[in-house]
Amino acid sequence: MRFRDIPGHEREKALLREMADNDRIPHALLLEGPSGAGKFLLARAFAQYIHCTNRTPDGDSCGQCPACMQHQSFNHIDTIYSFPVVKKAGKPTLSDDYIADFREFMGESPYMDFEKWLLALDNINAQPQIYVEEGNELLRRLTFMARRSKYKVAIMWLPERLKTDTANKLLKLVEEPFADTKFIMVSNDPRQILPTIYSRTQRIAVLRYSDAQVASILESRGIDAATAADAAIVAEGDVNQALSLAEAGSERLRLLELFKTLMRAAYSRQVGKLREWSKEVADLGREPAMCFLDYCCRLFRESFLMHLQVDSLLTLNASEREFTVKFFPFINERNVIDLIELFDRSRRDIAGNGNAKIVFFDMAVRTIMLIRRK
Repeated sequence: MRFRDIPGHEREKALLREMADNDRIPHALLLEGPSGAGKFLLARAFAQYIHCTNRTPDGDSCGQCPACMQHQSFNHIDTIYSFPVVKKAGKPTLSDDYIADFREFMGESPYMDFEKWLLALDNINAQPQIYVEEGNELLRRLTFMARRSKYKVAIMWLPERLKTDTANKLLKLVEEPFADTKFIMVSNDPRQILPTIYSRTQRIAVLRYSDAQVASILESRGIDAATAADAAIVAEGDVNQALSLAEAGSERLRLLELFKTLMRAAYSRQVGKLREWSKEVADLGREPAMCFLDYCCRLFRESFLMHLQVDSLLTLNASEREFTVKFFPFINERNVIDLIELFDRSRRDIAGNGNAKIVFFDMAVRTIMLIRRK
């Protein structure tokens, strides 16, 4: 991955170039920002730039030296990838156990779509973590000197998924690493990183892409301009979400239909139908169910914004808009906050391994009272 292959982010690229060119690379660098903003692409390009033996005059890796060729196949000997995985029963669980799947994932989903990683792990109900065994393995591997380069680079995807004991294990290494070791961490939610780790990193905020940039990225992948523009508006800078919207419009329609069913059954107080609905949503699996609850909160916010009659504030596709123009009168200043808090609380319960059927049914019944509040 070369800097020129990454759309936008010129400020971030300049900062990274300057660090490498002046040999002032921090011992622990954190690229933080929203999902689908290209942070992992920057991490990959930066690692390749560090290791490249023939950097170009315009500040990029050459793409032709042995180090660059190894990076392009995800096989550079002085680059270590660490990432969340699913615990295997009865044995230590390391990133290397899944490295073949992860290499394939990096190639197929360069913007690092977490839902696709769950599919690669073949467990949509899992909550992947970076376990303490991984911390021990990193300590072991980083003890060895760099083989072909001046620096070893450990790229860690989603440090917010470090188990607490793993983070404590790595704390000393992050704070005082070996002289030839550099950490590059990539986070979608830095607030969830253990504060003692977070405080020891030098941070670069990677901003979301503009709608125009997202649409351009989609068009470069062969998606027609109209579909790309529509998906970009809804995705709010998340390339992964925009790609999902453009490539799997039927799945988005399914989420909308689930939301419609809930709202209509709640308004008409059809408790039996709400019970059946709860079972259907619970069967989605933990992570997809959490995404659905995020989607519901978004529609509540969009419906409330529609009262302002400022079209530029809305991020709805055609199907969502068709429904929302009829639905928005039911969302007002007396129930919008309580509805969002209810759905957020349900999301936390699902994330905490609560019984999904019970959580969703309780949420649906409570929605009956809130949706009728005027």
